[in-house]
Amino acid sequence: MAEHMQGQVSQVLGEIQGGDGLTMSGAGRLFPGHRGGKAVNPSTVFRWVTKGLTSPSGVVRLEAARVGSRWLTSAAAVARFVAALTVASTPSTDQPTSPTLSPAARQREADRAAEALIRAGA
Repeated sequence: MAEHMQGQVSQVLGEIQGGDGLTMSGAGRLFPGHRGGKAVNPSTVFRWVTKGLTSPSGVVRLEAARVGSRWLTSAAAVARFVAALTVASTPSTDQPTSPTLSPAARQREADRAAEALIRAGA
């Protein structure tokens, strides 16, 4: 795990050194604001770096590097973050989904299951 994190830091650090560095507020300006705001708040971007966002496949964090007294990320790291969230949140077509039952159908299924348990002696 530590090696993976170190690889991410090396990658984003290389992007920062290559001139693609973004502050937290700069990264926030890459996203439209919520509810009509002009941009995503820098504290939100910082939270994506430190705590990440929970997705069905786990926590996804925005890659960043601590440079002096501030955190920097890159446009490429933001793109990887968004891609990881999108892939993690997209339902897999490999697994069949169960059909959604109406409340009446759910009740009938529950009644059948209860009868089967009674017959089985449970």
